[in-house]
Amino acid sequence: MEVNIQYQKMEVSESLNEILMKKLDKLGWKYSWVINANVLFKMENDKTGQDKVCEIELSAPGPRLFAKSRTDNFEKAMVETIGELKRQLEKRQAIFVRH
Repeated sequence: MEVNIQYQKMEVSESLNEILMKKLDKLGWKYSWVINANVLFKMENDKTGQDKVCEIELSAPGPRLFAKSRTDNFEKAMVETIGELKRQLEKRQAIFVRH
């Protein structure tokens, strides 16, 4: 799986990249039919402190899969986003098995 990572309104984080790549590698092993992942980390103006955003879009057979999380920490946002993508991938795989 090819992974494209972008940072918007913030510095590039190597530690965040490493954590993300480990988690996406696990998804790639389990769901080998996923083609690529576009990841966006960005800071938004939010008065509640929930200003760290992680968006991930996966290209796979069928419609693209997308998830987005907004928290006070990039690692939390990434974990929530990947968790949502796992649920979507499981549903997609169930469709593949039925056909």
